[in-house]
Amino acid sequence: GGMARAYIALDDADQAEAVLNGVPAELSNSPEIEAAHAQLALLRQAADAGPVAELRAAVEANPEDNQARFDLAQALHASGDAEAAVEELLTLFRRDREWNDGAAKQQLFTIFDALKPNDPVVLNGRRKLSSMIFA
Repeated sequence: GGMARAYIALDDADQAEAVLNGVPAELSNSPEIEAAHAQLALLRQAADAGPVAELRAAVEANPEDNQARFDLAQALHASGDAEAAVEELLTLFRRDREWNDGAAKQQLFTIFDALKPNDPVVLNGRRKLSSMIFA
């Protein structure tokens, strides 16, 4: 897990994936390895994310554009702002929870998995998501 996270920190997705693929089966479900897989998935998404300012302008121009909001969330997370990414995804989920096969909720869980379980972003995000699901 540590080696994979080191490669992820260096933006070397291929090396991180190679390390993770070499993890023995009995360790592959450990929280540390699952977190590294989530971080790798986010790193790969970050490579496809556009510039934050451009995407924020697109969302402000058309708040109903779910894809632009989703892309903005990915770009925010890629730039290190997990909290803002979670807020955008929660907004998207509130507007249309079924959009793109529930992509907002899936992405929220990917971000939560990549962070530590006691991270305030995770705790607040999970609480807000739960209140929307069970409202």
